Amino acid sequence: MGEALDRETIEGLVALLPHRYPFLLVDRVLEIQPDERIVGLKNVTRNEHFFQGHFPGYPVMPGVLIIETMIQVAGILAAHSTNKGDRVSFFTGIDRARFRQQVLPGDQLRIEVDVLRHGDRFWRFKAVAMVDGKVAAEADLQAIIAPELP
Repeated sequence: MGEALDRETIEGLVALLPHRYPFLLVDRVLEIQPDERIVGLKNVTRNEHFFQGHFPGYPVMPGVLIIETMIQVAGILAAHSTNKGDRVSFFTGIDRARFRQQVLPGDQLRIEVDVLRHGDRFWRFKAVAMVDGKVAAEADLQAIIAPELP
């Protein structure tokens, strides 16, 4: 099992992402094993800005934002593993994406990401998003670690 994380460490890990409100989708990191695995959480609340239009009267988290949450969790793992907090992780590809169940307000997404392979710059991951132990979505993701934007 990965190292236990205190609140200070969690804030430091999330700081590895360039994303900020309203696009920072990771609420917490539960576990991290550099170069191998990470587990993160996204609390889905009725207050999310995207529920205003997706869909009025029947709020459902958009699949593209579930994928974005997965890649943000993967980005934390890559940045933490390479000790390149001055770099940005860019999403470069997706394969075998599948959506198994809807994600609704009140759900908690548990994102589990395993490294399939990586070099210094290029990373491939297997990501699974679960709600209450059931798979909501899964995908193979690719990212590149690049110099930070000006």
